[in-house]
Amino acid sequence: MKQSGAISALAPMTKDSPSTADVPLNSEAWNKTLFEALLDARDRLGGDRLVVEDTERTPLSYDRLILGATIIGRKIEKHTAPGERVGLMLPNVAGLAAVFFGLQGIGRVPAMMNFSSGLKNLIAACKTTRMETMITSRKFIEEAGFEDLIEGLKEHVQILWTEDLRASITKFDKIRGVLSARWARKRFERRRVVQSDTAVMLFTSGSEGLPKGVALSHMSLLANCEQFLKVENIDETRAIFSPLPAFHSFGLTVGLIAPIVLGMRTYLYPSPLHYKQIPAEVLASGCDILVGTDTFMAGWGRVASKEHFANLTLVVLGAERVKDSTRKLWMDKFGLWLLEGYGATECAPVICANTPDHHKDGSVGRMMPGMKYRIEPIPGLKTGGRLHVKGPNIMRGYMRHDAPGLLEPTTAGWHDTGDIVDVDENGFVTIQGRAKRFAKIGGEMVSLGAVEMNIGAVWPDHNHAVVAVDHKTKGEALVLVTDMPDPDIKRLVKWAKINGVPELMMPKKFVAIDELPVLGTGKLDYVAIQDIATA
Repeated sequence: MKQSGAISALAPMTKDSPSTADVPLNSEAWNKTLFEALLDARDRLGGDRLVVEDTERTPLSYDRLILGATIIGRKIEKHTAPGERVGLMLPNVAGLAAVFFGLQGIGRVPAMMNFSSGLKNLIAACKTTRMETMITSRKFIEEAGFEDLIEGLKEHVQILWTEDLRASITKFDKIRGVLSARWARKRFERRRVVQSDTAVMLFTSGSEGLPKGVALSHMSLLANCEQFLKVENIDETRAIFSPLPAFHSFGLTVGLIAPIVLGMRTYLYPSPLHYKQIPAEVLASGCDILVGTDTFMAGWGRVASKEHFANLTLVVLGAERVKDSTRKLWMDKFGLWLLEGYGATECAPVICANTPDHHKDGSVGRMMPGMKYRIEPIPGLKTGGRLHVKGPNIMRGYMRHDAPGLLEPTTAGWHDTGDIVDVDENGFVTIQGRAKRFAKIGGEMVSLGAVEMNIGAVWPDHNHAVVAVDHKTKGEALVLVTDMPDPDIKRLVKWAKINGVPELMMPKKFVAIDELPVLGTGKLDYVAIQDIATA
C-alpha cells in the first residue's frame, strides 16, 4: 500500500505501515510474560548458552541467569509486596539482568530509575509511582559519586543494597535456589501474572518538565522485540554491544530484553560517556552490533581507529537526529552505514528504523510491522503533521505527578508522539521536529530542528541547539546556544542566502558555552539550554 506525503487540510490520514505486508510477525512471541520468555529461550537454546556479559568477562548462561534471578528474587520478595513498583538504579552490568528478571519472577514491577536526572526528578518519579522500595549498589553509588543523591532519596523510599542481599544468601538459599530454578515455570504460574500486566515502569526524560511514568506491559515490550529483530533480520548468532543505560527505553529493550529472549549474547557496558575506553571494549567483546545515539557515536568515532570497529556489521542509532557529519565520519573512517531509527518510551520504544535492505539517509526509516499511524495537519505547515501511532508495542498508559499511582490509559490504543513528521510514497518517515519545538515568527511556523540542521551544515564540527524566546513584535525569536567559541555570523547569513533559507530561520542571538548540557539518554537537555538562552 502506498501513501502520499501530502496531508489533507480537512482530516487526518490513517494508514497501515507499508512494511506490515513485508515482514510477517509471530504474535506468539508476545503472548507471554518476560519471565516466561526467558524460560522459553532457555528451553529452546539450552541452559549453558551464554547470553549476558560485562567488563568482568564472566558471562552468564541461561542457567546461571535464572538461578541468580531466582535466589535474588526470593530475597527481594521479603521486603516487597506482589505487584509493587520497585525502583531499580543500577548501571549496565550482568547483575542488572539478574535483579531485573528476579523482580519479574516474583511478580514485582521494576521501575527503571534515571540516575542522571537529578534528585528532583528522582523524587518526582518515586512519588508519581508511589514507590516504597529502591534497589541499588553501594559500589555503584560510591564510584558515581551519588552519595548525596541517595541521602535525599532515603527520605522517600527504603533502600535495598545489592551487597546486603548477596551477603544474606546462605548455603541453604543456594540449594533451594537450584531446586526452585528447575521448577521456575510452575512457581511463576502461581503468581497469575499475565502478558497485559505492567512489566516495567520507565520515565520520560524530564527534558520538558517533571517526568511522567510510562507503564509498559509484557506484551508491548516483547512485541517491540519481535518487530525490531524481524525488521533488522537479527538472529541468535549475533552479539550486541550495549552501553545505553537500562533506564533508556532503547537500552532496556534492544540492549537487554531482546537479546536475552532471542538467545543473542549482550555485552553490557556501564557508561556511554567513556569515549576513550569504549572503542577498545567493542573490539575485545567480539560483538558485531552496536547501538547508541548520535552524540555518543560521534564521540566514539573520533577517538577510535578502524581496527576497533572491524567486527561491526550493524550500527543502529536512536533517541536523537543523526547528523550528516556523524554519518560521514563513520563511512569515511570505518566504512559503516549508520542506520537511524526513531522511537518513544511510550512505544517500547521502536517506531521506525532503517535497515540494511531498506534505508534512506535523512529519514528514520519505515514503521515497524503491525503498526498504524495517523497524521494530523498543523495550521501553518504546508507538509507533514503530528504523528499518532497504534500497535501491539504501545504502552498501557501514563502515571502523572498530579495523580500518583493512577494509570491513565491510552485513548483506544493510540499514542500522540508529539512529533511533526512527513511520510514519502515509499513509507520512509522524516522527522521535522517536536510539536513543542516549533516557533511562531511573524505568523510562520518554524522548526527549531530544521534551524539546527542548517547551522550544523555550516559548522559541522560543533554542537548547536536553537530555542525560541519571547519577542515584543514578532511573537518569538530564535537563540542559538553553541559550543563554537566565536561563530562567524556573516558566514551563516551568506550560507542562508545561497541556499534560499529565509531570514526568519536565522537566530537573532548567539550564546557560546564550553559544552552543551546533555541528558543521560544522550539527548540535549533543552530545559537547561532554554535557561541559558534567557539568562
